[in-house]
Amino acid sequence: MNSRYFSGFSLENEKELFSEYIIENDFTISGFSYGAIKAFEEALNTQKRVDLLQLFSPAFFQTQNKKFVRMQLMFFKKDSKNYYENFLKNISSPSSFEVSTYFKEGTSEELQTLLTYKWDEEKLNTLLNRGTKIEVYLGGVDKIIDSPKACEFFKDFSTVYFMKNYGHILKG
Repeated sequence: MNSRYFSGFSLENEKELFSEYIIENDFTISGFSYGAIKAFEEALNTQKRVDLLQLFSPAFFQTQNKKFVRMQLMFFKKDSKNYYENFLKNISSPSSFEVSTYFKEGTSEELQTLLTYKWDEEKLNTLLNRGTKIEVYLGGVDKIIDSPKACEFFKDFSTVYFMKNYGHILKG
């Protein structure tokens, strides 16, 4: 079996964090956070059969204003080391799970992409019309995205699993 998985911003090999949720087969694509964007675009643009798309804490910033995006990019460019430290702490919260072993330096272009990406209802419907089932997993105490707003957005297109006491990496 050869499922396709896409990693989150500044991470690699973190797929194992979601092993209890991931469906492993040739017809499933999954991704975490920034990787959820990549997984979605892959499912949308591939000519291969996709039965299931799993989005783990998808990067959902379309409710944020331009100032928020500018500030995030400015902080990243000014002191990326400090930005990464805060980022890793926030993605693991509220758990004490150590995510630094999965760290891989990201780029400002990747950060800008995830901060400015717009989830498109028409594209989501295109996937649904092809017969692709979409699952979205969200943590209720996520310090990275506004998970209640993401839940509200995705609920009409997918099965949403809202884990009340879990954070961005879906651990409590």
